[in-house]
Amino acid sequence: MKATHFGAGNIGRGFIGLLLHQSGYEVEFVDVNETVIDEINKEKAYRVILANEEKQAFQVKGVSGINSGQAPEAVIQAISTANLVTTAVGPHILKFVAPLIAEGLKKRMQANSQPVNIIACENMVGGSSELKKHVLEKLTADEAAWVQEHVGFPNSAVDRIVPNQHNEKLLDVLVEPFHEWVIDSTELKGTKPDIKEALFVENLQAYIERKLFTVNTGHAATAYLGNLAGHTTIADTISDEKIKQAVLGTLEETGKVLIAKYAFQADEHQKYIEKIIGRFANPNIIDDVQRVGRAPLRKLGAKDRLVAPALEYMNEFDQVPEHLVNVIVAALKFVSEEDQESLTLKEKVQEKGVGPAFSEITGLTLDHPLVEKVVALY
Repeated sequence: MKATHFGAGNIGRGFIGLLLHQSGYEVEFVDVNETVIDEINKEKAYRVILANEEKQAFQVKGVSGINSGQAPEAVIQAISTANLVTTAVGPHILKFVAPLIAEGLKKRMQANSQPVNIIACENMVGGSSELKKHVLEKLTADEAAWVQEHVGFPNSAVDRIVPNQHNEKLLDVLVEPFHEWVIDSTELKGTKPDIKEALFVENLQAYIERKLFTVNTGHAATAYLGNLAGHTTIADTISDEKIKQAVLGTLEETGKVLIAKYAFQADEHQKYIEKIIGRFANPNIIDDVQRVGRAPLRKLGAKDRLVAPALEYMNEFDQVPEHLVNVIVAALKFVSEEDQESLTLKEKVQEKGVGPAFSEITGLTLDHPLVEKVVALY
């Protein structure tokens, strides 16, 4: 089996490439980074090292690379024969890889090849759907009809922390032990890809929201509360028992929403929360609270990790969630000289006051119970 993977960066090699290799795929990386692609073709292998006490290492062998800038025809040929196509290039780069994928699918259509699935493994909701849209734009009506019938673009949710790093060997990657790759089984075409440790589900939205309201909410809560308390890293913050309990309280509130909405089992969800807290506490991953807390205007948005679960909690249980409000207040007080959004937020609060500023950011009215509670606590 052969997998063509766009993106030979740390996520591509340390997460998707590793799982594909362990599933028996011969992985061919596609990237414009000449240095990395040349090294892949020279070494044909690299190591993935877990950020734990044992520093457990996995060897990924038999890999190859194509420089898409220098050899686009080779990429087109690879797609025309691949058993699976994946990406980890960043949400904004999907539109740039789409033309080559479209050309590869045209060649595949001419060869009357088997159905194939193309999975965007990006930190975004609906990545594969977005990629599909860009691919279809490059095709004629007949080509698009063939793609609709023979090519699956299942959306997926991915989760693995890959910290900033400098390794002795260029291709080696340090990753956290935890990982999750959830794939929408309803969008598959042909035979289901054999990917070890990937979870195929029919209700992907539930898992996307579970990650947003647990990992992202928990990470933000730890950062904002830690920053307010004078801590510098996520691991240091979560070792502060008072803050740890506040984060757990926050995730208990978001967990109640998820259980009510998607019928997750309460005991299983509690284990998931504890696993996430364990990830934050990993001393082998140095994550700065100011880095995690950046972009507070976006993170305070009505559909993002703090306000969205708070509003859903209120709708579901008819009361304002205490812990989430506490985190929202900490986010409103977040200032980092290196983050323009936080400086803009500070300016808004100083000029307009907490209530009007929060109301403007979220689109909620000044007399909304959540706004009133945030103002009172602030």
